[in-house]
Amino acid sequence: MTDAPPPLTPLDEDWERMLCVVAHPDDMEFGAAAAVARWTGQGKTVAYCMVTSGEAGIDGMHPDQCREVREAEQVESARIVGVDVVDFLHLPDGVLEYGVPLRRAIAGSVRRHRPDVVVTNNFRDTWGGRNLNQADHIATGKATLDAVRDAGNRWVFREQLEQDGLEPWGGVKAVWAASSPQSDSAVDITDTFDAGVESLKAHTAYIDGLGWEHFDPAEFLEGISRATGQRLGVAHATAFEVFPMGWGE
Repeated sequence: MTDAPPPLTPLDEDWERMLCVVAHPDDMEFGAAAAVARWTGQGKTVAYCMVTSGEAGIDGMHPDQCREVREAEQVESARIVGVDVVDFLHLPDGVLEYGVPLRRAIAGSVRRHRPDVVVTNNFRDTWGGRNLNQADHIATGKATLDAVRDAGNRWVFREQLEQDGLEPWGGVKAVWAASSPQSDSAVDITDTFDAGVESLKAHTAYIDGLGWEHFDPAEFLEGISRATGQRLGVAHATAFEVFPMGWGE
C-alpha cells in the first residue's frame, strides 16, 4: 500500500505582474493555462515568453513553415486565457543548452517585463515516474532560476542596460515551476478549467502532428487536475514547485 501524496498549500496570489518563461509553444497549455486564466480574470497582468518557436516539433512540416504555424497557434492560445503579450526569443528548438547565452536571453525578458512572479515549466528529470522530461524543458527551467537573479544585478549582462536601456530588475518574489513532481503548492482552477482546455485545443497543428490517436485535451487535463485538486481540497487544481527568490525565505 502506498502513502497518499501530501496536501498542497494554496499559492500566494498577492502580486500583480507575472512572466511565464517556457521552452516551446504548448508548454503552458499542457497544464498551467487554466491557472493563467484565473489570474487574468482577477485583473493581473500575465505575459508569455517562448524561448523557441517549436519549429522542430512537427515531423511532417519543415521548420520554416512550422515556426509560423506554431507562433500563430500560441498567440491564439494565449488570447483565450487573457494574455495579450507573447514574446518569441527564437532560440533553436530541440537543442537548447543550459548556459550563459540562455540565461542572458531570459534575463532580458525579465528586465523588459519586470514581473513580481515568474512561472516556468517542470525542469526535474522526470514527470514523477518513468516518463523522462525533455532536454529543452530542463535547460529552460534551470536557466530561468538563474536568469531571475541575473536580472537584478546591473553588472551581469550589462550590455542590456548600456545598449538596450534595460534597467536591472530584482523584484521577482518567486519562481514557480508548473507540474513539477516535487510541487508543494497549487491553485484552484475549477472555474477556469474549460478555458485551459480551449487554450490547449488551439494548438491544432501540433496536436495533429503528434499522431496521438483519439487524444482528448479535456480528458488529458482532467486526469491531472482532478488528482491535484484532491490534494488541495477542490475539484481541479494546478500544482507548482515554489522557489522563493528572497534571502532567508
